[in-house]
Amino acid sequence: MVWLDGLWTYLAAAGAVVWLGILILPWQPWRTRERFQVPDGSPADDDLGNVTVLIPARNEARFIGDTLSALGRQGRGLTIILIDDRSEDGTAEAAQQNAPDGCSLEIVAGSPLPPGWAGKMWALEQGRERLTTPLVLLLDADIELAPGALPALVAAREEKGVAFLSLMVALDMRGFWQALLMPAFVYFFKLLYPFRLSNGPGRLIAAAAGGCILTERDVLAGIGGFAVIKDAIIDDCSLAHAVKRHGARTWIGLTHSARSLRPYDGLGEIWRMVARSAYTQLRHSIVLLLLCTFVFALACGLPPLILVAVPVLGAKLIAAAALLFMASGYLPTLAYYRMPRLLALAMPLVGLVYLAMTWSSAIDHWRGRRSLWKGRVYSRDLKSSG
Repeated sequence: MVWLDGLWTYLAAAGAVVWLGILILPWQPWRTRERFQVPDGSPADDDLGNVTVLIPARNEARFIGDTLSALGRQGRGLTIILIDDRSEDGTAEAAQQNAPDGCSLEIVAGSPLPPGWAGKMWALEQGRERLTTPLVLLLDADIELAPGALPALVAAREEKGVAFLSLMVALDMRGFWQALLMPAFVYFFKLLYPFRLSNGPGRLIAAAAGGCILTERDVLAGIGGFAVIKDAIIDDCSLAHAVKRHGARTWIGLTHSARSLRPYDGLGEIWRMVARSAYTQLRHSIVLLLLCTFVFALACGLPPLILVAVPVLGAKLIAAAALLFMASGYLPTLAYYRMPRLLALAMPLVGLVYLAMTWSSAIDHWRGRRSLWKGRVYSRDLKSSG
């Protein structure tokens, strides 16, 4: 039927418009221009006496030794405060055994989680109260810094004139599901929080990656400490928003100079990691969830379906163009992480998997389970069951 042929053509065109629109946005969120890299030949004997590293750790005995060893290769005089968030796997003992030479390591036994607080924020607040240096690095317990990364971060903060600098650390992309889904995690994050806009003076967009953040003690004190985001699940972007509201500039970029040690083995672990906060990204709005579903179905589901199954030449050509636009936008991310370019052809499948993760996140929320993370289940009022 003619009307049906026309409908397929219009649907194909709508999907193509989504991907073309992303490509021509003035701030080009698909590009990878915002980067941080340690300069070649950077010395590892810098005086870091003005920096304290805060490490919130809950059941991180597996990774904490490598994290601390890497900090020991950053320079002299570094202060490290590790807040052991009631671990059950010997995290504190592992940290003590791996205390780096030339650094001051203080291990703080975390207090019980108060009502209304997320665990990581409470741990960081306990560490913040002990700060004496002007600069502070918020570092996850599973992040390994390349030699010289911290001095280069301090220099980059001064060069860029910002008070808050965060890095999207390199994730483990070894294995089938990791290669398929983890580059896309970064890609979709950059679409939601365009780095170029976040790094500008405007306060509407504020992005951060919580694994590695360099900021100032006075900035944290000025925003009211971590209490202002005590119940935040997406705590990194919430912290960046608070810093911008305070009047300070922020910066975020990609890096190979800091990497996550956490493997996220298999689809299940990646699914839980994404579903933990996906519906929160949509502000727990059913309207936004339905809109997201419509856009993903239109942009990811329909183009390959039309190309394979719809016998309308015009619709097929437009669907092929949509797939070309889709792959073109994803290629820079794959190139940055040195991943096979053919993975761009899997973007329709990847998009639908992320949509399924988002629905899983919404269903968990409707069932009253706000978040599951490191053995703690948070209900909607953030009462912890762990």
